[in-house]
Amino acid sequence: MMNYASKELESFFAIRPECQGDVPKTHFKLRPGKTLSERRWNAAFSKDGHLDIAGVLRRIQKGGVHPSIKGVVWEFLLGCYDPNSTFDERNELRQHRREQYGAWKAECQKMVPIVGSGKFVTTPIISDDGQPIRDPSTDNDSIDNSGTMSSNDAVSDKKVIHWKLGLPQIGLDVVRTDRALVFYESEINQAKLWDLLAVYAWVDNDISYVQGMNDICSPMVILLEDEADAFWCFEHAMRRLRENFRCSTTSIGVQSQLSTLSEIIKAVDPKLHQHLEELDGGEYLFAFRMLMVIFRREFSFVDALYLWEVMWAMEYNPNMFASYEESGHDSGVVTDKNVAPKINNKTLKQYGKFERKNVKTGRSGQNSALVIFLAASVLETKNKKLLKEAKGIDDVVKIMHDITGNMDARKALNEALKIHKKYLSKAKKS
Repeated sequence: MMNYASKELESFFAIRPECQGDVPKTHFKLRPGKTLSERRWNAAFSKDGHLDIAGVLRRIQKGGVHPSIKGVVWEFLLGCYDPNSTFDERNELRQHRREQYGAWKAECQKMVPIVGSGKFVTTPIISDDGQPIRDPSTDNDSIDNSGTMSSNDAVSDKKVIHWKLGLPQIGLDVVRTDRALVFYESEINQAKLWDLLAVYAWVDNDISYVQGMNDICSPMVILLEDEADAFWCFEHAMRRLRENFRCSTTSIGVQSQLSTLSEIIKAVDPKLHQHLEELDGGEYLFAFRMLMVIFRREFSFVDALYLWEVMWAMEYNPNMFASYEESGHDSGVVTDKNVAPKINNKTLKQYGKFERKNVKTGRSGQNSALVIFLAASVLETKNKKLLKEAKGIDDVVKIMHDITGNMDARKALNEALKIHKKYLSKAKKS
């Protein structure tokens, strides 16, 4: 059974033959009776479409989600759809969102005609002052009717200049994204990821595009066939994560999470914390990447997906659903503005296991996120090595880098929950 399950996973996320030796080992296994299957998922809906979210969360927390339904399950985990809505209500909302995405994409296409063409750019198309740059390597077959792959007019609007200047970086990152997967051998699929990120950068003018978003977006493009559905799944993920990508000359987006990580290690392992402080690592900047892209680089592709869905299930909050349309915004993507929930025993059952504890202790929020405790669990697995071998901050970085691809997501999550329990206990005493 396990061999069959392994082959089934490989068929969904096929690795290019020449990359087989370079990809990290996958620890996740499909577990019959524990992994959320397509049959069990379909059985979780009532006749008119209401979803038994509590039962679904329990199943995901036990064994993750079968690859055949990951995309549609993620839409609920990320709050794209209210589990209390009906099939008809969701279909109507889905159609509306597809039209909205289509309108935004058409807007981008007018400014840069290569958007939606199945191709993408990796070199600058305008100068810093908005003057168009013609790519001499562009072949005639791919040139649009206006004579160029991008608009050949000078640009004065600062928002448009900023967006156009960022497009080549998106292209460069797309080429590097999950390149071991057969899926991205296709330029069409690469272009789909580029289109989606380009549109997001346009509508989220505040954050725009930052490196690392490609790692978050890529699985949505693979799991959801319709580009608009993948966009909205990514957009809802970004509602949770976008502050991670807000960087300035004086601060980084995950700074507050790094501070919380420092507090956690100080509470549960004061000896390690003191050692890191002595090595000038007290700000925990070596954990920056883990938190920013939620462990995409530290685990295999399949393990990272399993890790995300279990974390999202554990952190699920039934009040997170706030449709973009209901917010009354008509320009740009915004973060969720949830109304403070009324919590009783009935609604508490619909919360994820981890979020339930946070709600009970009043610690719910970005700085109580499970990913921070996961980072703490990774540090704890390297406790002895860090104390014994790390003589400087470079050694810390190297030791942490060596875990890449060797981590078991299930074990790491279990350890994170133990650290969370220990930390709450210490916090209560103090």
